[in-house]
Formats: sequence, C-alpha cells, structure tokens
Amino acid sequence: MDRVYLDNAATTCIRPEVLDVMTTAYTSAFGNPSSVHREGQRAKKLLEEARESIASLLHCEPSELFFTSGGTESDNWAIRCSSEKELQIITSSIEHAAVLRSCKMREKEGSLVIYLPVDSKGWVSTDELKRKISPDTSLVSVMLVNNEIGTIEPIQELAEIAHENGALFHTDAVQAVGSLPVDFQDLGVDLLSFSAHKFYGPRGIGGLCVKKGTKLHSFVVGGAQEFRSRAGTENLPAILGMEKALRLAEIERETATKHIRTLSVLLRQEITKVCPQVLFHGDMENGHPGIVNLYVPGMDGEKVLLYLDLKGFACSGGAACSSKDADVSYVLAALGVPKEEAKNSIRVSIGANNTQEEILSFVKAFASVLKA
Repeated sequence: MDRVYLDNAATTCIRPEVLDVMTTAYTSAFGNPSSVHREGQRAKKLLEEARESIASLLHCEPSELFFTSGGTESDNWAIRCSSEKELQIITSSIEHAAVLRSCKMREKEGSLVIYLPVDSKGWVSTDELKRKISPDTSLVSVMLVNNEIGTIEPIQELAEIAHENGALFHTDAVQAVGSLPVDFQDLGVDLLSFSAHKFYGPRGIGGLCVKKGTKLHSFVVGGAQEFRSRAGTENLPAILGMEKALRLAEIERETATKHIRTLSVLLRQEITKVCPQVLFHGDMENGHPGIVNLYVPGMDGEKVLLYLDLKGFACSGGAACSSKDADVSYVLAALGVPKEEAKNSIRVSIGANNTQEEILSFVKAFASVLKA
C-alpha cells in the first residue's frame, strides 16, 4: 500500500541530494576538523565553508553561527546559558517543550519565569509583553512559528520591546527556517534556534545564531570546538547535509510555499464540504502555509489517527515530542479551546512533496473514518 505522509511539521524525509553529500563526506572528509594533518585541515575547510554558506542564507555572520545537535539543544543553550541566574525570564505559554522545560529548570535555580498568554489564534500580544516586562527581565523567548497550529508571531516588535527594556531576545525558529523567510538581522533577535530535519535535512544537527557581543555560557563543555563555546567533534557529514538542504530550500522556497499553500487551501475547502462543522485552530490566513490543525465535534482524535494510519495516511495529534506526555494539547488549551476539543484535535502538516491527489485521497479517507 502506498503511504501518504502528512506529518512534515514533526520531521521531513531527507532529500536524495542531501544524502549524497553526506555519503561522500563520510568517505572523503572523515578527518577530525581539529586535527592539524591534511585530512583534518580538509575537514576544517569544508566545515567553515558550510558555516559561511549557512550564515549567508540566514543573514548572520559566520562567527555568530554555532552548530548544535538540533533545535532542542539550541533552545536549552539559549534559555539556560544566556542570562544570569535569579533574574526574570519571559516566554509564551505555547512554546515548544524544549523552551518550557528549560524555563522550569531556570525556575528551580531561582529565576522568576513569566508565561505570557495568547489570544484565540495563538498570538502573543505586544501590549501584554509591555505590561509584564521590567528592569529585572534578562531574557524574552518567543517562538517564530508554533509547531502545532502554525501561528507566526510578531517577533520584530516583541524583540524591540525586549531591547528597549535591556533584555535579550531568543526565538525558536525551528518550524520556520527552510520554509519561511528567516533573516537573523532583520528579525532583530539576539539568539535564534533551528534544526535541519525540518527542511529535508538530516536529524541530529542544527544551530544557534548568537548576535555578536551576546554573552553566552558554554552548555556542552570539553574541547575547544565552535569558538570554544560548544565542545564535541563537529558532525561534519550532517553539517554539510544541512547546508545542502537549506541551500536547496532557499532556492525553491517561493515555489514550494505557493504549492503548499494551494494544497492547504484545498484541504480546508474539501474537508469543510464533507464536514461543515469542522473547526480549524490558529491563524489560517496568515500562519504557516503547511500546518492545519482541526477538529470535528464528537470525533475521537486517537481513533481517527489510528484508522487513518491503517488507511495509509500519516498525521499526528500535535507535537511529536509531547504527544505521549499529555492527553490534552497545552497549546490548544492556551488558546481557550475546550478540553474535549483540545484532546481530540489532529494536525495535518503538508510538505513540498505532497500532491493534490494525496490531499483529495486524505479527505475521502478522513470522511470515511468519521462515519466508521
């Protein structure tokens, strides 16, 4: 049975071109970039070329780009090591678990953490940040795109408020980089997290952009890698794969976004035809084009997902990282969604490889599952 993958917000399938680059690197660039011999220096050259390329795509300086094991490490590093202990941190109530749990750790260390509410579409209010921020605030962290509902936050305005009050600003851009325009300088943030597996690159590799002059303590200690800030032998094949994936994503982004948006509109239109009572969560008009979070009154979300899987369709109940931890999505709960609705909603996330035929087939299967 042919499978239809509609869980691209959880992870994407690695591109063949990316895999080719990585395979070559494993055999021809296996040297340790920290070694002084020819093999090591060849690896070092490729590492820094990749850093320069990724930095140019994200509009930051190469010296501002640090390679990590992915979005979770980048978020942890930014939250736990960019501000002094026992000061105030402000974040939103719908952040990824990597941010929220890092904030909880800071609370145990003595920091005061303020969790900003969101409106019914998942927007963080600039006025609310103005009310809550104070001279004691050392860091504000708000994600660029929410991974469950696709809402795009007003990061430039929020970062400006933070800076006016002497605070650093971090954004988790994991769900944005590779699918939306992301300009580190233009956003005006101090720290930005991203991960390759969200844009058809390898898993286990990502990065943290750190504005020049920002004090950031080491999170992983040991050797002198990553400008003496992040120890550990660099994963060169994965870094080269990430560079290739991001470069291809940027080249194709305009075409891919148009394609994904068309499929998203088609999905919502066709589901509304067969299920007029369907409810959509988030900012459907201005949010991430590929993320559709929906609920049909009375449906059992877990049952629907299982039946869809049996019929050949892969989608999810929300964030893959937290779906096993709680019955109710804390993101939807923060939007004011009733408990039963938040518990049984599903997320369909469309990627560049999906087709119109797949979307129509999904809607047909979804309708039949609801009748089962």
